[in-house]
Amino acid sequence: MEYTTLGRTGLKVSVAGLGCGGPSRLGMRGGEHGESNAIAIIRQAIDLGVNFIDTAENYRTEGVVGKAITGIPRDRLVISTKKTLPSPGRDLEVELRKGLEASLKLLATDYIDVYHLHGVEPSDYEFSRTKLIPIMRRFRDQGKIRFIGVTEGFVPDPSHKMLEESLGEDLWDVIMVGFNMLNVSASKRVFPLARQKGVGVLNMFAVRRGLSQTETLKGICAELLRSGQIPNRINPEDPLDFVLRESDAASLPEAAYRFCRHQPGVDVVLTGTGNMEHLKANVDAILKPPLPATVLKRLDDLFGSLEHLTGN
Repeated sequence: MEYTTLGRTGLKVSVAGLGCGGPSRLGMRGGEHGESNAIAIIRQAIDLGVNFIDTAENYRTEGVVGKAITGIPRDRLVISTKKTLPSPGRDLEVELRKGLEASLKLLATDYIDVYHLHGVEPSDYEFSRTKLIPIMRRFRDQGKIRFIGVTEGFVPDPSHKMLEESLGEDLWDVIMVGFNMLNVSASKRVFPLARQKGVGVLNMFAVRRGLSQTETLKGICAELLRSGQIPNRINPEDPLDFVLRESDAASLPEAAYRFCRHQPGVDVVLTGTGNMEHLKANVDAILKPPLPATVLKRLDDLFGSLEHLTGN
């Protein structure tokens, strides 16, 4: 495993992080796999050297994380979780404290390393800034959380308006941002600001259906071609065939993870799965070298100006 420092937090984190949400939620979404499988995946990730584990209140995986990390020295791990935004008009301090205490109990820990406001969209920003962050800071001063983070609502906000505005006000220690081969807008709009402020960056959406399912990718690219948003210089049956042909990547998901891992400004690339072999392959991919410059140039020519795709 390779490690880096998560921005100004000083936390030593693995460049591959285990995401306990996403489409799989450790295989527990839709009853695909049970709790014992999820615990085994978390422990395998730790055995592979992963020390950054990300979950959330609404993923309903905090409890399995707590069980999986029992007996492991707490200072070996960096635990990240998230609070769903409460409704305005409620007793916000009570609501946030209730959520935090529930997370602490489920995670079987006395403190959370990075506690995020979850899925903040541009319309949520002013409410979060004025009403919620002061409460989060009090939790930090009490030692219940170490650092304050935010995850953007990438699907409704793929051009990162919330993060652009909030980074200018220097509110966060850590941010979670959507970034992948199909939408590199964060490399222009977010990462330079984050590096300037010393804010740690967690990369989500590195691989979603558009970069793991051939038919989904074909559909995305067909629409981009029809609308004239990308040049007509691709194979419509296999739009990113050049990525594998001109690199040593064995699959498009591998290439996608490598693309994100070596993007300046990204600290941790998150990967989630309900399958242990899949986890090993994903972690291996994140640890491989950068893609060739020729591939990066072709990807930029195709998608570099687009800001509306998510990869879903």
